[in-house]
Amino acid sequence: MSISRSDKHKQQKSRRKRRMKRLLILNGVLAGLIIVFAVLLWGNNNGLWNNGAGRTPEVAERHNPSNANNHGQADSGNGQNQNQEEQPPQDNSSLPDQDDSVQNPGGLSGDGTDTPLNPEENSLTPEQQPASPQYGGQGEVLLAFVGDILLAGSVQKKLDEEGFDYPYAKSLSYLADADLTAGNLESPFTTRGTPAEGKQFVFKGKPESLPALKEAGFDVVTLANNHTLDMGVEGLLDTMKHLDKAGIPYVGAGNNDTEAFAPVILESKGIKVAYIGISRVVPNVEWKAEKYRAGVAETYDTTRAKAAIERAKQEADLVVVMVHWGVERADHPENYQRNFAREYIDAGADLVIGSHPHVLQGFEQYKGKWIAYSMGNFIFNMTSNEKSAETGVLDAKCSRSGDCQMRLHPMKAVASQPALLEGEEAQALLRRIESISYGVQIDAEGNLSSRSQRGGLQ
Repeated sequence: MSISRSDKHKQQKSRRKRRMKRLLILNGVLAGLIIVFAVLLWGNNNGLWNNGAGRTPEVAERHNPSNANNHGQADSGNGQNQNQEEQPPQDNSSLPDQDDSVQNPGGLSGDGTDTPLNPEENSLTPEQQPASPQYGGQGEVLLAFVGDILLAGSVQKKLDEEGFDYPYAKSLSYLADADLTAGNLESPFTTRGTPAEGKQFVFKGKPESLPALKEAGFDVVTLANNHTLDMGVEGLLDTMKHLDKAGIPYVGAGNNDTEAFAPVILESKGIKVAYIGISRVVPNVEWKAEKYRAGVAETYDTTRAKAAIERAKQEADLVVVMVHWGVERADHPENYQRNFAREYIDAGADLVIGSHPHVLQGFEQYKGKWIAYSMGNFIFNMTSNEKSAETGVLDAKCSRSGDCQMRLHPMKAVASQPALLEGEEAQALLRRIESISYGVQIDAEGNLSSRSQRGGLQ
């Protein structure tokens, strides 16, 4: 049976119509899928599908009445060599700090000669709050703290060999799982600058190491210490710039004294936490921030610090004071440290976290508020001094009202890499810290309580 040319034409036209129809349907399906994917992506970026999990702070704001230099949000990481004394290279950058600072430079007030305190006095305990079944319960925020972080000197050599994330590998969960994590950043980060004169140890970190610090979980750092201006004002300004670029808020230093004393206020779980950084270890009076001079916030006199605390308390639920003070390698705080801590708390501080001695010191509770006199080294050059390798992460699970349950996770740094201690090693370190604390008990899990108080973090 033959088919006419017109019939063939009709059949071909019909087939073309069917193919066109199928093509239109297929294109419609693909367009629909693209639209659905775009909506899902937009919703994820704008937090519509976020169930509240995760540790990124909801707010990271640097409060500055002069509005001169606001700084943004932050987070994370870096390492060093085993427990042996290091020989100083020519630039003296690979040795640990050996108290090259002046405890009271000319022009700064405060002599620290307070009357010795009775360890049992003024350790007032509030009503104990019931423990929640897990961290970050309803109406609570989990804050984590570490001591000195040095990403320079011989630690830098380890970073160059192992990578910038090396120091955090064995402590990462304790840093990143907290709602907010803070530490003392013990060096400038710059590729230029003039080394400070008259200092035995001058440090200089690589700016490329800062993104790893954020990724490890750090939300804020203090620059109020005796190494921030090791490379001069130029190095300090570069450090602030690189921290801003990495998204890590900082306290304790600024372009002027207003900025240096200004808090960073972070919000997590609906609770606002203000961080303030101050130092009573300033190598030279010219490091002190002034109205027209960049520098650090000092606390040889408590007046400015207390005023900053009072202002922060009006804007935040919790106020954390991170203070650089004390004597290196000393197990106990100086009398002025205990007096100053009380003054900070009386002004409105909810937590006082100390650094600088390079060893862990004890804890104390005053009017229901906790004081950690020194968190020791966290990431630092290694020496033969075993106590300088003892470290840890301090957890504070705090309610909006400022009641905090404290827990110390005992660690030891090997080759500038902190790792959790277990078994008898952990218990021995916890017992030692308890023995140098004031009216404080530390149980086998690292929970802190006053001698009249039981319980802790679950």
